[in-house]
Amino acid sequence: MDELEELKRRKLAELLRRASEPRRELPMGPVELDSSSFWKFVRENRVAVVDFWAEWCMPCRIVAPVIEELSRKYAGRVAFGKLNVDESPEIAAQLQIMAIPTLVLFIDGKPVDRLTGAYPKPAIERWISRYV
Repeated sequence: MDELEELKRRKLAELLRRASEPRRELPMGPVELDSSSFWKFVRENRVAVVDFWAEWCMPCRIVAPVIEELSRKYAGRVAFGKLNVDESPEIAAQLQIMAIPTLVLFIDGKPVDRLTGAYPKPAIERWISRYV
């Protein structure tokens, strides 16, 4: 019985220590990404959705407010980023982005799924909710 009590005491101390550590908050709203910040962003966030877009792309402009809204709704669970493919073509090439808008969902820094085209909010939300 003493051994069990000691294990409980240690586990409680560990939980209290973790609870008092500062927690890194996920951003509220999509984060503007570039070649220097992209990989760090997807690795630091367990679940991340990145919107690959360009200024001249009209479908991208349709998707942008949806991403903004979903980033607030899923704050704390999913991090959202935006990467302009004209400004960071090497990242788009590495991930074989052939059309925009393209949303890529990353889990633990690895791309697991993508959605290409200007989908309505319910479709994008269903897509994200499969992973959250």
